Amino acid sequence: MTDQHNSLAISLFSEIFMADQLARNRLGKALPKGMELSHFSVLNHLMHVSSERSPAQLAKAFSVTRGAMTNTLSKLEAAGHVHIRPDWDDARRKFVAISPSGRRACEAALTAIAPAVASVVGDIGSDKVRSILPVLRELRVRLAEN
Repeated sequence: MTDQHNSLAISLFSEIFMADQLARNRLGKALPKGMELSHFSVLNHLMHVSSERSPAQLAKAFSVTRGAMTNTLSKLEAAGHVHIRPDWDDARRKFVAISPSGRRACEAALTAIAPAVASVVGDIGSDKVRSILPVLRELRVRLAEN
């Protein structure tokens, strides 16, 4: 890779890391009291999948350790936002599903963060955001492959 490509790559990832940090900070402040970004992320994911997920599947989807996912799921279960049940075929495994309370909490979180997200998209412009989404998706897919 040439110095020019190295510089471009470093600039790209520096911008992504900074944008990620700023977005997490903004969304974290907008979430309802007591909800963490990790809680919202898991609830939002479960809202959009059609079946239960194992803690291992969730950990893989979020690129976190099983221990970190277990911690998040324990907090969500204590709040009544998820149901965790044993796998009837293999008692060592568990399955996680979002509860009605979790759906309501996720919807409340989406309502709370919508203005912050919409204002950024509005400031940048919908056309610019639409144009960058395919590049960001391809970047995510390529990073996930490695």
